[in-house]
Amino acid sequence: MVAKLRRDDMSEEANPICDSVAFGIVGQVLQSVRMEPHLADSHALEQYHRIVGILDTSKRRNPDKENPDKKALYVTCLKALASEISKIDINYHHSLLKNIFTVSIWYLPNDTIPEFLELITRLAAVADDYLTECLHLLVNNFVPPLVDRTKMVKWAVSRKTYIFSQLCMCLIRISNIIPLAPKVLRGIIDKCMPNLFDSKDKTISFVECMLGLDTGRMGDLIRAVLLDKIVHLLTELDVNITWEGILQEQHNKGIFDMELQDLDGNEEEDGLGHGGVKVLLGANAHAEKLDDLMVVIFEHFKSLDAQCLHKEFTILKTIFRASVLTVDTPKFVQFIMFYICARDPEICALEFALFLTDIFKNKEEDPISRMSAVSYIGSYLSRARFISDDTVVAIIGKLVDWLVDYCDHESTRESTPIPNHQLFYATCQAVMYFLCFRLRYIMDCPNLKSDLFRMPFGTLFHHQLEPLKVCLPSIVSEFLRQAKGAKLVAKFVDPAAKDTVESDCSRTSGGINRFDMFFPFDPYLLKESDRYISSHFEVWSMVMTESDDSDDVLDTPEMNADGGGSFSMPARIKPSASPPMSGDPP
Repeated sequence: MVAKLRRDDMSEEANPICDSVAFGIVGQVLQSVRMEPHLADSHALEQYHRIVGILDTSKRRNPDKENPDKKALYVTCLKALASEISKIDINYHHSLLKNIFTVSIWYLPNDTIPEFLELITRLAAVADDYLTECLHLLVNNFVPPLVDRTKMVKWAVSRKTYIFSQLCMCLIRISNIIPLAPKVLRGIIDKCMPNLFDSKDKTISFVECMLGLDTGRMGDLIRAVLLDKIVHLLTELDVNITWEGILQEQHNKGIFDMELQDLDGNEEEDGLGHGGVKVLLGANAHAEKLDDLMVVIFEHFKSLDAQCLHKEFTILKTIFRASVLTVDTPKFVQFIMFYICARDPEICALEFALFLTDIFKNKEEDPISRMSAVSYIGSYLSRARFISDDTVVAIIGKLVDWLVDYCDHESTRESTPIPNHQLFYATCQAVMYFLCFRLRYIMDCPNLKSDLFRMPFGTLFHHQLEPLKVCLPSIVSEFLRQAKGAKLVAKFVDPAAKDTVESDCSRTSGGINRFDMFFPFDPYLLKESDRYISSHFEVWSMVMTESDDSDDVLDTPEMNADGGGSFSMPARIKPSASPPMSGDPP
């Protein structure tokens, strides 16, 4: 059906006219008022103000209740303006442009939106005049109408997918027409990006629509900026979630006991004083917002093909290195790397393990980055079910080689001030930690078992630095318990000396010169997004089995036996208690 415009809307005649004639009338009106108002014909000014009034959508509140005649008139004006785009003058049509650039397309009926966005696309193509305003308009519409600036209006929920797709298609068309558009868009997104204190609905909607741009040529041009902004937002939310804001409940998944020293104020515990108590995030605004954001991001990763996934992974590695690796005890943001690796176990998962190992071994890296990298290695190889045992043994080999070189260096060094060897102990602890998770599986594979038994553990654990007395007793004890059962312990711990080591671990509170570190991939505690992680995540109850001989179990105060005879290990070990780093280890 051809939309019609009555002449009494534009002039004094009452006969309806067709689109083509209306387009001509609108063009004539625009041309007639391209001058100072006092010089323009009064009748032309009156017609111009009628057009401006038709374009005024500020009083619209429900697109489903739009008057059909007004809607047809509005669409006709949009088409007319699009056809006469060259006659719109930024110097003389301020009120017209204001009514265009302040539109919320959420209040437009669905069949009107394409016509409006066609006008915006044509305006954006006008050289140097309207590009920024058009992009601002589109980005502003990433956020739906909000009640009290917090909750999305109910009728907008069902329209969100359609509107987001229309916005993204329009932005992609503009970027294809105007090479400068992606660069301008990056700056606008940077300015409009939600912050820590914006409402959950605003934040989620903005990020959802923003990720819709991560496709094709547009994605190649702005993907790095989009992902960087998202990771920055996730990190900001993460670091503002305090353990004081966490609701303690019984968790039914058999995860490790979480160390929550901040909750009970006891900084002297080994982190195992909360037997049976698990934690879930409760009514914490930042946590709820972060949880929903993680769902959006994980869904985005799921939608990508293998090629796009690897592109995103490559960018995220760089962002992770710059913005996440050295963050003090992150809780959840690091799981974007965990999940994207789970989506591609053969390439991304292996690359991430080697990426962390390279950072750890690089002498040019700062000590904090190297410490963080080895913490991530230990946690990642322990928790990632999608990592093969071959990869685990290969990484163990790299770490053990570094440890042996370190020991050799210490044995031959002259009398100089002794560093605290923090990186050495962190690496020993990481190796023991993921062997607690992986040793049983490795022992089932003859080739890997042989590779493991050839590693010079004896050099490490007999060394004068005595890592078994410095690393966390809970990890040392569990490692020795499993190593003894696997007949691996005899390869590097003298039976007579072993009793002394175990006695020291049991007798002292936290071992000699207690060493702390944290494991970034602790059990994931965000309720909604947990479903994306749980199937890829190794929990302690899946690994731990009852001992066949209770005498083989090291009965230390730091180990908590449950009803079935299994044990709990610490998942979070606070780095804040660690001594300051010094020296320059190899």
